[in-house]
Amino acid sequence: MTDQPAPGSSAEEPSVILEGSERAPAPGLAARQAADPAERIQITVVLRRRAPLPSEPSEAPLSPEELAARHGASDEDLRLATETFTRLGAEVVEADAASRRIRLAGTVEQLCRIFGTSLESVTSSGPHGQSVAHRHRTGSLRIPASLDGVVTAVLGLDDRPQARAQFRAIPRAAAGTSYSPPDLGRIYGFPAGTDGTGQAVAILELGGGFGQADLDAYFGGLGLPTPSVTAVGVDGAANQPGQDPQGADGEVLLDIEVVGALAPKAAISVYFGPNTDAGFLDALVQASHATPAPCSLSISWGQSEDAWTAQARNAMDQALADAAALGVTVTAAAGDRGSTDGVGDGKDHADFPASSPHALACGGTRLVADAASGTITSETVWNDSPTTSATGGGYSDVFPAPAWQNSSAAAARHRPKPGPHPAKHGRGVPDVSAVADPQTGYQVRVDGTDMVIGGTSAVAPLWAALVARLAQATGRRLGLLQPALYAQAGAFRDITSGSNGTYHAGPGWDPCTGLGSPNGTALLAALGGQGG
Repeated sequence: MTDQPAPGSSAEEPSVILEGSERAPAPGLAARQAADPAERIQITVVLRRRAPLPSEPSEAPLSPEELAARHGASDEDLRLATETFTRLGAEVVEADAASRRIRLAGTVEQLCRIFGTSLESVTSSGPHGQSVAHRHRTGSLRIPASLDGVVTAVLGLDDRPQARAQFRAIPRAAAGTSYSPPDLGRIYGFPAGTDGTGQAVAILELGGGFGQADLDAYFGGLGLPTPSVTAVGVDGAANQPGQDPQGADGEVLLDIEVVGALAPKAAISVYFGPNTDAGFLDALVQASHATPAPCSLSISWGQSEDAWTAQARNAMDQALADAAALGVTVTAAAGDRGSTDGVGDGKDHADFPASSPHALACGGTRLVADAASGTITSETVWNDSPTTSATGGGYSDVFPAPAWQNSSAAAARHRPKPGPHPAKHGRGVPDVSAVADPQTGYQVRVDGTDMVIGGTSAVAPLWAALVARLAQATGRRLGLLQPALYAQAGAFRDITSGSNGTYHAGPGWDPCTGLGSPNGTALLAALGGQGG
Protein backbone atom coordinates (compact mmCIF):
# COMPACT_ATOMS: atom_id res chain seq x y z
CA MET A 1 0.00 0.00 0.00
CA THR A 2 1.24 3.50 -0.83
CA ASP A 3 2.66 5.41 2.10
CA GLN A 4 0.38 8.15 3.34
CA PRO A 5 0.19 10.38 6.37
CA ALA A 6 -1.53 8.89 9.40
CA PRO A 7 -4.90 10.51 10.17
CA GLY A 8 -4.23 13.71 12.09
CA SER A 9 -0.47 13.66 11.37
CA SER A 10 1.53 16.13 9.36
CA ALA A 11 2.23 15.52 5.69
CA GLU A 12 5.94 15.07 6.54
CA GLU A 13 5.22 11.82 8.38
CA PRO A 14 4.25 9.10 5.88
CA SER A 15 2.90 5.93 7.46
CA VAL A 16 2.16 2.32 6.60
CA ILE A 17 -0.30 -0.24 7.91
CA LEU A 18 1.08 -2.45 10.70
CA GLU A 19 0.53 -6.01 9.53
CA GLY A 20 -1.48 -8.14 11.95
CA SER A 21 -2.85 -5.19 13.92
CA GLU A 22 -6.43 -5.41 12.61
CA ARG A 23 -8.87 -5.67 15.50
CA ALA A 24 -12.52 -6.74 15.32
CA PRO A 25 -15.21 -5.06 17.44
CA ALA A 26 -15.54 -6.40 20.97
CA PRO A 27 -18.68 -8.49 21.61
CA GLY A 28 -21.69 -6.80 23.19
CA LEU A 29 -20.57 -3.21 22.58
CA ALA A 30 -22.53 -0.52 24.45
CA ALA A 31 -22.15 2.95 26.02
CA ARG A 32 -19.88 4.11 23.20
CA GLN A 33 -18.36 7.57 23.30
CA ALA A 34 -15.09 9.14 22.23
CA ALA A 35 -12.24 8.51 24.65
CA ASP A 36 -10.92 11.52 26.58
CA PRO A 37 -8.22 12.92 24.30
CA ALA A 38 -6.28 14.28 27.30
CA GLU A 39 -6.17 10.96 29.19
CA ARG A 40 -2.56 9.83 29.62
CA ILE A 41 -1.96 6.13 28.92
CA GLN A 42 0.94 3.72 28.41
CA ILE A 43 1.32 1.14 25.66
CA THR A 44 3.86 -1.52 24.64
CA VAL A 45 5.67 -1.53 21.29
CA VAL A 46 7.54 -4.67 20.15
CA LEU A 47 10.49 -4.56 17.75
CA ARG A 48 11.96 -7.21 15.46
CA ARG A 49 14.79 -9.57 16.40
CA ARG A 50 18.32 -8.84 15.27
CA ALA A 51 18.59 -12.56 14.36
CA PRO A 52 16.15 -15.46 14.58
CA LEU A 53 16.33 -17.97 17.42
CA PRO A 54 17.70 -21.34 16.29
CA SER A 55 15.05 -23.90 15.38
CA GLU A 56 16.57 -26.39 17.84
CA PRO A 57 16.96 -25.32 21.49
CA SER A 58 20.52 -25.01 22.71
CA GLU A 59 21.95 -27.44 25.26
CA ALA A 60 22.55 -24.70 27.83
CA PRO A 61 20.06 -21.89 28.56
CA LEU A 62 20.99 -18.39 27.47
CA SER A 63 21.44 -15.59 29.96
CA PRO A 64 19.32 -12.45 29.43
CA GLU A 65 22.51 -10.70 28.29
CA GLU A 66 23.23 -13.42 25.71
CA LEU A 67 19.61 -13.34 24.52
CA ALA A 68 19.81 -9.57 24.07
CA ALA A 69 23.15 -9.71 22.24
CA ARG A 70 22.16 -12.53 19.86
CA HIS A 71 18.39 -12.31 19.40
CA GLY A 72 17.18 -9.09 20.99
CA ALA A 73 16.52 -5.74 19.34
CA SER A 74 19.54 -4.17 17.67
CA ASP A 75 20.98 -0.91 18.99
CA GLU A 76 20.12 0.72 15.66
CA ASP A 77 16.46 -0.33 15.81
CA LEU A 78 16.12 0.77 19.43
CA ARG A 79 17.70 4.14 18.65
CA LEU A 80 15.56 4.69 15.53
CA ALA A 81 12.33 3.77 17.31
CA THR A 82 13.16 5.85 20.38
CA GLU A 83 14.09 8.92 18.33
CA THR A 84 11.04 8.58 16.06
CA PHE A 85 8.45 8.20 18.81
CA THR A 86 10.04 10.97 20.88
CA ARG A 87 10.00 13.33 17.90
CA LEU A 88 6.32 12.55 17.35
CA GLY A 89 5.47 13.54 20.91
CA ALA A 90 5.43 10.27 22.88
CA GLU A 91 7.51 9.64 25.99
CA VAL A 92 9.74 6.56 26.02
CA VAL A 93 9.28 5.20 29.54
CA GLU A 94 11.35 2.04 29.09
CA ALA A 95 13.39 0.39 26.34
CA ASP A 96 14.66 -3.18 26.70
CA ALA A 97 16.83 -4.87 24.07
CA ALA A 98 16.45 -8.43 25.43
CA SER A 99 12.64 -8.48 25.19
CA ARG A 100 12.59 -6.02 22.24
CA ARG A 101 9.99 -3.87 23.98
CA ILE A 102 9.50 -0.14 24.31
CA ARG A 103 6.96 1.29 26.76
CA LEU A 104 5.47 4.52 25.43
CA ALA A 105 3.43 7.08 27.35
CA GLY A 106 1.30 9.86 25.92
CA THR A 107 -2.18 11.27 25.75
CA VAL A 108 -4.92 9.43 23.88
CA GLU A 109 -4.79 12.19 21.27
CA GLN A 110 -1.02 11.90 20.78
CA LEU A 111 -0.93 8.12 20.52
CA CYS A 112 -3.98 7.95 18.24
CA ARG A 113 -2.26 10.45 15.93
CA ILE A 114 1.00 8.48 15.90
CA PHE A 115 -0.68 5.14 15.21
CA GLY A 116 -3.47 6.29 12.91
CA THR A 117 -6.46 5.19 14.92
CA SER A 118 -9.24 6.46 17.15
CA LEU A 119 -10.28 5.24 20.58
CA GLU A 120 -13.70 5.01 22.20
CA SER A 121 -14.74 4.47 25.80
CA VAL A 122 -17.15 1.51 25.76
CA THR A 123 -18.57 -1.38 27.70
CA SER A 124 -18.53 -4.86 26.23
CA SER A 125 -18.93 -8.50 27.22
CA GLY A 126 -15.68 -9.75 28.75
CA PRO A 127 -14.16 -13.24 28.49
CA HIS A 128 -16.10 -14.41 31.56
CA GLY A 129 -19.36 -12.97 30.22
CA GLN A 130 -19.45 -9.95 32.53
CA SER A 131 -19.82 -6.35 31.35
CA VAL A 132 -16.49 -4.48 31.37
CA ALA A 133 -15.51 -0.88 30.61
CA HIS A 134 -12.43 -0.24 28.47
CA ARG A 135 -10.84 1.66 25.61
CA HIS A 136 -11.78 0.26 22.22
CA ARG A 137 -10.57 0.43 18.65
CA THR A 138 -11.29 -1.42 15.41
CA GLY A 139 -9.43 -1.86 12.15
CA SER A 140 -5.68 -1.64 11.58
CA LEU A 141 -2.99 0.53 13.10
CA ARG A 142 -0.46 2.57 11.17
CA ILE A 143 3.18 3.19 12.03
CA PRO A 144 5.70 5.71 10.72
CA ALA A 145 7.08 4.45 7.40
CA SER A 146 10.62 4.72 8.76
CA LEU A 147 9.72 1.94 11.22
CA ASP A 148 8.19 -0.39 8.64
CA GLY A 149 9.56 -3.87 9.40
CA VAL A 150 11.15 -2.62 12.63
CA VAL A 151 7.97 -2.44 14.73
CA THR A 152 6.12 -5.78 14.88
CA ALA A 153 3.38 -5.03 17.44
CA VAL A 154 1.68 -2.10 19.17
CA LEU A 155 -0.31 -3.31 22.17
CA GLY A 156 -2.48 -1.67 24.81
CA LEU A 157 -4.25 1.13 22.94
CA ASP A 158 -7.38 -1.02 23.12
CA ASP A 159 -7.34 -2.39 26.68
CA ARG A 160 -10.25 -4.83 26.50
CA PRO A 161 -9.79 -7.92 28.73
CA GLN A 162 -7.72 -10.43 26.77
CA ALA A 163 -8.03 -13.73 28.67
CA ARG A 164 -10.11 -15.74 31.11
CA ALA A 165 -9.05 -17.88 34.05
CA GLN A 166 -9.41 -21.57 33.22
CA PHE A 167 -10.95 -22.93 36.41
CA ARG A 168 -14.20 -24.32 37.86
CA ALA A 169 -14.98 -23.98 41.60
CA ILE A 170 -17.56 -25.84 43.70
CA PRO A 171 -18.19 -26.01 47.48
CA ARG A 172 -16.14 -28.70 49.23
CA ALA A 173 -19.31 -30.62 50.20
CA ALA A 174 -20.53 -30.76 46.57
CA ALA A 175 -17.46 -32.59 45.25
CA GLY A 176 -17.88 -36.32 44.84
CA THR A 177 -14.16 -36.92 45.30
CA SER A 178 -11.35 -34.46 45.91
CA TYR A 179 -7.62 -34.51 46.53
CA SER A 180 -5.08 -32.37 48.29
CA PRO A 181 -2.02 -31.49 46.20
CA PRO A 182 0.20 -33.84 48.29
CA ASP A 183 -2.29 -36.63 47.49
CA LEU A 184 -1.74 -35.92 43.80
CA GLY A 185 2.02 -35.92 44.30
CA ARG A 186 1.72 -39.53 45.51
CA ILE A 187 -0.79 -40.50 42.82
CA TYR A 188 1.34 -39.06 40.03
CA GLY A 189 4.64 -40.40 41.38
CA PHE A 190 6.42 -37.11 41.98
CA PRO A 191 10.09 -38.05 42.52
CA ALA A 192 10.97 -38.99 46.08
CA GLY A 193 13.62 -36.91 47.78
CA THR A 194 12.68 -33.75 45.87
CA ASP A 195 10.81 -30.70 47.18
CA GLY A 196 11.83 -27.83 44.89
CA THR A 197 14.88 -26.82 46.95
CA GLY A 198 16.98 -24.28 45.09
CA GLN A 199 14.33 -23.68 42.42
CA ALA A 200 12.23 -20.64 41.57
CA VAL A 201 8.70 -20.95 40.15
CA ALA A 202 6.85 -18.02 38.57
CA ILE A 203 3.06 -17.74 38.36
CA LEU A 204 1.33 -15.29 36.00
CA GLU A 205 -1.99 -13.72 37.05
CA LEU A 206 -4.27 -11.19 35.33
CA GLY A 207 -6.37 -10.25 38.33
CA GLY A 208 -7.20 -11.18 41.91
CA GLY A 209 -4.84 -11.63 44.79
CA PHE A 210 -3.87 -13.62 47.86
CA GLY A 211 -3.67 -12.91 51.58
CA GLN A 212 -1.11 -14.32 53.99
CA ALA A 213 -3.80 -15.60 56.40
CA ASP A 214 -5.20 -17.91 53.72
CA LEU A 215 -1.76 -19.30 52.94
CA ASP A 216 -0.86 -19.85 56.59
CA ALA A 217 -4.17 -21.60 57.30
CA TYR A 218 -4.02 -23.76 54.17
CA PHE A 219 -0.45 -24.97 54.48
CA GLY A 220 -0.82 -25.36 58.24
CA GLY A 221 -3.77 -27.65 57.59
CA LEU A 222 -1.56 -29.77 55.34
CA GLY A 223 1.19 -29.89 57.94
CA LEU A 224 3.53 -27.97 55.67
CA PRO A 225 5.46 -24.74 56.28
CA THR A 226 4.09 -21.76 54.36
CA PRO A 227 6.28 -21.35 51.28
CA SER A 228 8.04 -18.16 50.29
CA VAL A 229 5.61 -16.22 48.07
CA THR A 230 6.46 -12.82 46.57
CA ALA A 231 3.96 -10.60 44.71
CA VAL A 232 5.31 -8.57 41.76
CA GLY A 233 3.22 -5.84 40.13
CA VAL A 234 3.50 -5.23 36.38
CA ASP A 235 2.21 -2.16 34.45
CA GLY A 236 0.44 -0.80 37.52
CA ALA A 237 -1.31 -4.05 38.51
CA ALA A 238 -0.93 -5.39 42.05
CA ASN A 239 -1.89 -8.16 44.45
CA GLN A 240 -5.49 -7.29 45.43
CA PRO A 241 -7.03 -10.06 47.54
CA GLY A 242 -10.66 -10.12 48.61
CA GLN A 243 -11.96 -8.36 45.50
CA ASP A 244 -13.38 -11.43 43.74
CA PRO A 245 -13.64 -14.55 45.94
CA GLN A 246 -15.64 -16.44 43.28
CA GLY A 247 -13.39 -15.36 40.43
CA ALA A 248 -9.80 -14.28 40.04
CA ASP A 249 -8.89 -14.83 43.72
CA GLY A 250 -9.77 -18.49 43.24
CA GLU A 251 -7.32 -18.70 40.37
CA VAL A 252 -4.52 -17.00 42.27
CA LEU A 253 -4.85 -19.09 45.42
CA LEU A 254 -5.30 -22.32 43.48
CA ASP A 255 -2.06 -21.70 41.60
CA ILE A 256 -0.06 -20.78 44.70
CA GLU A 257 -1.45 -23.59 46.85
CA VAL A 258 -0.83 -26.28 44.21
CA VAL A 259 2.75 -25.15 43.52
CA GLY A 260 3.49 -24.50 47.20
CA ALA A 261 2.19 -27.89 48.36
CA LEU A 262 3.93 -29.89 45.61
CA ALA A 263 7.23 -27.95 45.60
CA PRO A 264 7.23 -26.54 49.15
CA LYS A 265 10.88 -25.44 49.16
CA ALA A 266 10.73 -23.58 45.85
CA ALA A 267 10.65 -19.77 45.88
CA ILE A 268 7.36 -18.64 44.34
CA SER A 269 6.92 -15.29 42.60
CA VAL A 270 3.43 -14.22 41.49
CA TYR A 271 3.38 -11.65 38.67
CA PHE A 272 0.22 -9.57 38.52
CA GLY A 273 -0.42 -7.86 35.17
CA PRO A 274 -3.44 -6.03 33.73
CA ASN A 275 -5.81 -8.30 31.79
CA THR A 276 -4.93 -6.78 28.41
CA ASP A 277 -2.78 -7.97 25.52
CA ALA A 278 0.00 -5.58 26.62
CA GLY A 279 -0.33 -6.57 30.29
CA PHE A 280 -0.23 -10.29 29.49
CA LEU A 281 2.92 -9.87 27.37
CA ASP A 282 4.68 -7.60 29.85
CA ALA A 283 3.97 -9.94 32.79
CA LEU A 284 5.23 -12.92 30.78
CA VAL A 285 8.43 -11.08 29.87
CA GLN A 286 9.12 -9.78 33.38
CA ALA A 287 8.57 -13.24 34.89
CA SER A 288 10.68 -15.16 32.38
CA HIS A 289 13.53 -12.61 32.34
CA ALA A 290 13.80 -12.44 36.13
CA THR A 291 17.06 -12.99 37.97
CA PRO A 292 17.46 -15.69 39.11
CA ALA A 293 15.54 -17.23 36.24
CA PRO A 294 12.59 -19.43 37.21
CA CYS A 295 12.77 -23.07 36.17
CA SER A 296 9.03 -23.02 35.38
CA LEU A 297 6.30 -20.47 34.78
CA SER A 298 2.63 -21.37 35.24
CA ILE A 299 -0.08 -19.68 33.12
CA SER A 300 -3.73 -20.53 33.85
CA TRP A 301 -5.23 -17.77 31.68
CA GLY A 302 -6.06 -17.93 27.99
CA GLN A 303 -8.55 -17.30 25.24
CA SER A 304 -9.43 -18.79 21.86
CA GLU A 305 -6.75 -18.12 19.24
CA ASP A 306 -9.13 -16.06 17.11
CA ALA A 307 -9.82 -13.66 20.01
CA TRP A 308 -6.26 -12.33 19.70
CA THR A 309 -4.89 -9.99 17.08
CA ALA A 310 -2.20 -11.62 14.98
CA GLN A 311 0.38 -9.10 16.24
CA ALA A 312 -0.40 -9.89 19.91
CA ARG A 313 -0.39 -13.64 19.33
CA ASN A 314 2.95 -13.46 17.51
CA ALA A 315 4.49 -11.23 20.19
CA MET A 316 3.38 -13.65 22.91
CA ASP A 317 4.70 -16.65 20.98
CA GLN A 318 8.08 -14.97 20.52
CA ALA A 319 8.18 -14.14 24.25
CA LEU A 320 7.44 -17.80 25.00
CA ALA A 321 10.27 -18.80 22.66
CA ASP A 322 12.55 -16.41 24.55
CA ALA A 323 11.48 -18.02 27.82
CA ALA A 324 12.40 -21.46 26.48
CA ALA A 325 15.78 -20.14 25.32
CA LEU A 326 16.35 -18.80 28.85
CA GLY A 327 15.69 -22.29 30.24
CA VAL A 328 12.16 -21.56 31.51
CA THR A 329 9.49 -24.25 31.02
CA VAL A 330 6.15 -22.47 30.55
CA THR A 331 3.09 -24.55 31.45
CA ALA A 332 -0.23 -23.29 30.07
CA ALA A 333 -3.84 -24.38 30.65
CA ALA A 334 -5.45 -25.83 27.51
CA GLY A 335 -8.93 -24.45 28.25
CA ASP A 336 -12.11 -25.60 30.00
CA ARG A 337 -14.74 -25.46 27.25
CA GLY A 338 -14.08 -28.54 25.17
CA SER A 339 -12.96 -28.71 21.56
CA THR A 340 -14.83 -25.48 20.64
CA ASP A 341 -13.09 -23.48 23.41
CA GLY A 342 -16.49 -21.90 24.06
CA VAL A 343 -16.67 -20.16 20.67
CA GLY A 344 -20.22 -20.32 19.35
CA ASP A 345 -19.49 -20.56 15.63
CA GLY A 346 -19.87 -24.32 15.30
CA LYS A 347 -16.15 -24.84 14.75
CA ASP A 348 -13.35 -26.18 16.91
CA HIS A 349 -10.77 -23.81 18.36
CA ALA A 350 -7.51 -24.14 20.28
CA ASP A 351 -6.84 -21.93 23.30
CA PHE A 352 -3.87 -19.57 23.32
CA PRO A 353 -1.19 -19.31 24.74
CA ALA A 354 -1.45 -23.11 25.23
CA SER A 355 -1.45 -23.54 21.43
CA SER A 356 1.98 -21.93 21.13
CA PRO A 357 4.55 -24.63 20.34
CA HIS A 358 6.76 -22.96 22.97
CA ALA A 359 4.29 -23.63 25.81
CA LEU A 360 3.70 -26.98 27.51
CA ALA A 361 -0.06 -27.28 26.97
CA CYS A 362 -1.88 -28.88 29.91
CA GLY A 363 -5.17 -30.75 29.42
CA GLY A 364 -7.53 -32.29 31.94
CA THR A 365 -8.76 -35.67 33.18
CA ARG A 366 -11.30 -37.13 35.59
CA LEU A 367 -9.43 -39.10 38.25
CA VAL A 368 -10.57 -41.83 40.64
CA ALA A 369 -7.72 -42.92 42.90
CA ASP A 370 -6.86 -43.96 46.44
CA ALA A 371 -5.19 -40.94 48.00
CA ALA A 372 -3.40 -42.90 50.71
CA SER A 373 -1.81 -45.53 48.50
CA GLY A 374 -1.59 -43.48 45.31
CA THR A 375 -3.32 -46.24 43.33
CA ILE A 376 -5.35 -45.05 40.33
CA THR A 377 -8.65 -46.84 39.73
CA SER A 378 -9.57 -44.97 36.56
CA GLU A 379 -8.56 -41.85 34.65
CA THR A 380 -10.55 -40.60 31.68
CA VAL A 381 -10.98 -37.40 29.67
CA TRP A 382 -12.62 -34.62 31.70
CA ASN A 383 -15.96 -33.84 30.07
CA ASP A 384 -18.91 -32.81 32.24
CA SER A 385 -20.32 -30.71 29.38
CA PRO A 386 -18.59 -30.48 25.98
CA THR A 387 -19.08 -26.70 25.70
CA THR A 388 -18.92 -25.43 29.29
CA SER A 389 -16.97 -27.92 31.42
CA ALA A 390 -14.51 -30.09 29.53
CA THR A 391 -10.84 -30.09 28.72
CA GLY A 392 -9.72 -28.03 25.78
CA GLY A 393 -7.83 -29.73 22.99
CA GLY A 394 -7.55 -29.90 19.23
CA TYR A 395 -5.41 -28.26 16.57
CA SER A 396 -4.09 -24.76 16.11
CA ASP A 397 -5.31 -22.69 13.18
CA VAL A 398 -2.17 -20.53 13.19
CA PHE A 399 0.83 -22.53 14.46
CA PRO A 400 2.17 -25.44 12.38
CA ALA A 401 2.89 -28.74 14.07
CA PRO A 402 6.45 -28.64 15.47
CA ALA A 403 8.98 -31.29 14.48
CA TRP A 404 8.76 -33.11 17.82
CA GLN A 405 5.02 -33.56 17.35
CA ASN A 406 5.19 -34.41 13.65
CA SER A 407 7.52 -37.27 14.51
CA SER A 408 4.89 -38.80 16.82
CA ALA A 409 3.09 -41.66 15.11
CA ALA A 410 0.19 -41.35 17.56
CA ALA A 411 -0.20 -37.64 16.76
CA ALA A 412 -0.33 -38.47 13.05
CA ARG A 413 -3.06 -41.08 13.64
CA HIS A 414 -5.30 -38.58 15.39
CA ARG A 415 -5.21 -35.88 12.72
CA PRO A 416 -8.66 -35.20 11.21
CA LYS A 417 -9.34 -36.79 7.84
CA PRO A 418 -10.04 -34.52 4.82
CA GLY A 419 -13.72 -33.75 4.43
CA PRO A 420 -16.08 -30.91 3.59
CA HIS A 421 -13.85 -28.62 5.65
CA PRO A 422 -10.05 -28.56 5.26
CA ALA A 423 -8.32 -30.90 7.68
CA LYS A 424 -6.22 -29.15 10.28
CA HIS A 425 -2.54 -29.98 10.40
CA GLY A 426 -1.48 -27.43 12.99
CA ARG A 427 0.12 -27.82 16.38
CA GLY A 428 -1.84 -30.32 18.48
CA VAL A 429 -3.08 -29.42 21.97
CA PRO A 430 -2.52 -30.49 24.74
CA ASP A 431 0.91 -32.01 25.32
CA VAL A 432 0.25 -33.45 28.79
CA SER A 433 -2.57 -33.67 31.32
CA ALA A 434 -3.61 -34.32 34.92
CA VAL A 435 -6.83 -34.24 36.92
CA ALA A 436 -9.03 -31.21 36.15
CA ASP A 437 -12.63 -32.33 36.70
CA PRO A 438 -14.04 -30.29 39.63
CA GLN A 439 -15.99 -33.40 40.67
CA THR A 440 -12.61 -35.02 41.35
CA GLY A 441 -10.78 -31.77 41.97
CA TYR A 442 -8.28 -29.97 44.18
CA GLN A 443 -8.86 -29.08 47.83
CA VAL A 444 -7.96 -25.40 48.27
CA ARG A 445 -8.72 -22.39 50.45
CA VAL A 446 -9.90 -19.10 48.93
CA ASP A 447 -10.62 -15.94 50.93
CA GLY A 448 -11.26 -17.90 54.11
CA THR A 449 -13.43 -20.61 52.48
CA ASP A 450 -12.46 -24.21 51.83
CA MET A 451 -13.57 -25.36 48.38
CA VAL A 452 -12.76 -27.71 45.55
CA ILE A 453 -11.49 -26.27 42.28
CA GLY A 454 -10.96 -27.99 38.95
CA GLY A 455 -10.16 -26.88 35.45
CA THR A 456 -7.01 -27.05 33.39
CA SER A 457 -5.84 -24.02 35.38
CA ALA A 458 -5.03 -26.50 38.15
CA VAL A 459 -2.99 -28.68 35.79
CA ALA A 460 -0.60 -25.88 34.76
CA PRO A 461 0.68 -25.26 38.34
CA LEU A 462 0.82 -29.01 39.02
CA TRP A 463 3.13 -29.45 36.04
CA ALA A 464 5.11 -26.32 37.00
CA ALA A 465 5.74 -27.88 40.41
CA LEU A 466 6.72 -31.21 38.83
CA VAL A 467 9.18 -29.39 36.54
CA ALA A 468 10.71 -27.71 39.61
CA ARG A 469 11.29 -31.09 41.23
CA LEU A 470 12.68 -32.56 38.01
CA ALA A 471 15.01 -29.56 37.68
CA GLN A 472 16.15 -30.04 41.27
CA ALA A 473 16.89 -33.73 40.70
CA THR A 474 18.65 -33.27 37.35
CA GLY A 475 20.54 -30.14 38.37
CA ARG A 476 19.49 -28.17 35.30
CA ARG A 477 16.68 -26.01 33.98
CA LEU A 478 14.72 -27.90 31.34
CA GLY A 479 13.41 -25.14 29.05
CA LEU A 480 11.46 -26.49 26.08
CA LEU A 481 10.58 -29.88 27.53
CA GLN A 482 8.37 -31.26 24.76
CA PRO A 483 11.06 -32.85 22.55
CA ALA A 484 12.19 -34.96 25.50
CA LEU A 485 8.62 -35.78 26.57
CA TYR A 486 7.46 -36.90 23.14
CA ALA A 487 10.50 -39.18 22.96
CA GLN A 488 9.54 -40.76 26.31
CA ALA A 489 5.82 -41.48 25.95
CA GLY A 490 6.23 -44.52 28.22
CA ALA A 491 6.71 -42.19 31.19
CA PHE A 492 3.01 -41.27 31.12
CA ARG A 493 -0.26 -42.88 32.10
CA ASP A 494 -1.99 -43.15 28.74
CA ILE A 495 -5.61 -41.89 28.80
CA THR A 496 -7.61 -43.83 26.22
CA SER A 497 -11.25 -43.26 27.21
CA GLY A 498 -13.49 -40.23 26.71
CA SER A 499 -13.83 -37.20 24.45
CA ASN A 500 -13.85 -33.39 24.69
CA GLY A 501 -16.50 -32.88 22.02
CA THR A 502 -15.12 -33.46 18.53
CA TYR A 503 -12.00 -35.35 19.57
CA HIS A 504 -11.67 -38.73 21.26
CA ALA A 505 -8.93 -40.22 23.40
CA GLY A 506 -6.94 -43.16 22.11
CA PRO A 507 -3.61 -44.94 22.47
CA GLY A 508 -0.63 -42.61 22.58
CA TRP A 509 -0.92 -38.87 22.12
CA ASP A 510 -4.42 -37.54 21.47
CA PRO A 511 -6.04 -34.07 21.23
CA CYS A 512 -7.84 -34.51 24.57
CA THR A 513 -5.15 -35.41 27.10
CA GLY A 514 -1.96 -35.30 25.02
CA LEU A 515 0.63 -37.86 26.09
CA GLY A 516 -1.34 -38.53 29.28
CA SER A 517 -0.92 -37.85 32.99
CA PRO A 518 2.54 -37.98 34.56
CA ASN A 519 4.54 -40.67 36.26
CA GLY A 520 7.05 -38.32 37.82
CA THR A 521 9.55 -40.98 38.83
CA ALA A 522 9.56 -42.46 35.31
CA LEU A 523 9.94 -38.98 33.83
CA LEU A 524 12.95 -38.30 36.01
CA ALA A 525 14.58 -41.56 34.89
CA ALA A 526 13.82 -40.70 31.26
CA LEU A 527 15.50 -37.32 31.70
CA GLY A 528 18.61 -38.98 33.07
CA GLY A 529 18.17 -38.01 36.71
CA GLN A 530 17.76 -39.85 39.98
CA GLY A 531 15.65 -39.16 43.04
CA GLY A 532 17.34 -37.84 46.16
